[in-house]
Amino acid sequence: MHRARAVVIGIALALLVPSVVVAQTVRAPALNAEAVLLDSDGRTVYAKNADHERAPASLVKLMTLYLAFEDVEAGRADLEDLVVISSYAATTPRYRMGLRVGEQVPFRVLLEGVAIASANDAATAVAEHLEGDEGAFVNRMNDKAREMGLLATRFANPHGLPDPAQRSNARDMAQLTARLLHDYPASRPLLGGQTFIYRGRVYARHIPLFNDPLGVQALKTGFTNEAGYNLAVGAWRNGHEFIMIVLGCRSRALSFLDAKRLLHYGFVEAGIETPPEAPPRKAPRKPVRVKRTFRRR
Repeated sequence: MHRARAVVIGIALALLVPSVVVAQTVRAPALNAEAVLLDSDGRTVYAKNADHERAPASLVKLMTLYLAFEDVEAGRADLEDLVVISSYAATTPRYRMGLRVGEQVPFRVLLEGVAIASANDAATAVAEHLEGDEGAFVNRMNDKAREMGLLATRFANPHGLPDPAQRSNARDMAQLTARLLHDYPASRPLLGGQTFIYRGRVYARHIPLFNDPLGVQALKTGFTNEAGYNLAVGAWRNGHEFIMIVLGCRSRALSFLDAKRLLHYGFVEAGIETPPEAPPRKAPRKPVRVKRTFRRR
């Protein structure tokens, strides 16, 4: 009787105690920059100085694209709209896709220029087309940032050229990237494009992350001397999704290296990959005893 009661009590206690799932673990990667990695549920898998304020550079264009797709879905704009290029847009500092004053360019082509060529003149033309002038568009960008809860983000232009008022952090940029890719899936092929042709000129993105089997399908780069090399990435693999931001790398190559390390870390945490085996420890070498011989004199 006592034994049966003990078994019942044991089962009850087991049901009350949550089960423990043993997950694969791997040492957190050593990164060169600030970064954050989110999983499909928006859970932070990894963060390094994710709340540190920085210049976002061309990652600003993610919000420009978000508002563009928002207007297309709402019927306020059409991808085949012909946008008349203003003098202000055509003279936006580099990098540019070479827009000319007075020419008419399909709205769809401008979005390709923003996403793939990271063209600043295209971003300005998009802003003017949607809101009439750049200032009104920037106000809308900041309103949308507050609506999304991007409390550390302040926009000053639609393209990301340096401005002391324009600031964000890795966590906000990750949330913005996730919202863009989820709310408007049509943005994915744009951010996954590697080549863009305008007026006979080919704009190619030679990014090794697209060639590695990491599941990278959407990517936006950004660079200014102030910001360093920034990166926003969306990756899908084996039913798992990851959003990653890398900010402030000293070189383009280091930003890609950080991204690769961080994605591998996420894959291991999700059980998609096994952690790398630690190299076997070498046994300590035994000291060699030297046999001394003495000669009699």
